[in-house]
Amino acid sequence: MLDRILEPEVMDTALEARDYDAMDHRAVNRVFVDDLFSALSNSRRGSAVGELARLFVLDLGAGTAQIPIELCRRAVDMRVVAVDAAAEMLVVAASNVARAGLASRITLERADAKRLPYSDGTFDAVISNSIVHHIPQPRTVLAEAIRVAAPGGLLFFRDLMRPADRATLDGLVDTYAAGANEHQRRMFAESLHAALTLAEIRGLVAELGFAAESVQATSDRHWTWSVWKSNAGAMS
Repeated sequence: MLDRILEPEVMDTALEARDYDAMDHRAVNRVFVDDLFSALSNSRRGSAVGELARLFVLDLGAGTAQIPIELCRRAVDMRVVAVDAAAEMLVVAASNVARAGLASRITLERADAKRLPYSDGTFDAVISNSIVHHIPQPRTVLAEAIRVAAPGGLLFFRDLMRPADRATLDGLVDTYAAGANEHQRRMFAESLHAALTLAEIRGLVAELGFAAESVQATSDRHWTWSVWKSNAGAMS
């Protein structure tokens, strides 16, 4: 198994923000939103949460806001707080949100996901796509997400899954970043190297009181944690 090699926690240069935004994430983002809506439709809280228009969502590590934009385009009254620690990502995000005409429903905030400035139980859903591999101690981010999720709220995290060996990593880069420039390919490779294995993320959620099986491998390079928070905290 490849050792985990950390990459910078914050991607905060203009080049990183531009190159990240320019990569073709459309298919991955569309599947993320499809799967999120599917999870919401299976809510244990009943039809009130199933009505997407009423949801107040927190997106951690929102980057250039591509997923919040996709969410709000498909759920016409959903409100999203999109958080990132990188000022340059949020500059690009603000442009993207304005261009999409969604500034009234997507709030962009610079914040540290390890120390969120929100009260307990604020959000109907806390989501994230690819924040975990940026965090040296991901348990802190997961714990904060649990804290700010409302009782009965959804926790929906997806991230890269560290490959078993270098050959597999190189194959994933060749497959999914074939048309990318060298900087983009390097970013993807470094992210795969910094990612958790399925066993590692399952161990973390178990420590936090959730069933390890609430994390599943959902592609050849992704794991997904999808679980409802009970009134008491964790829910299996």
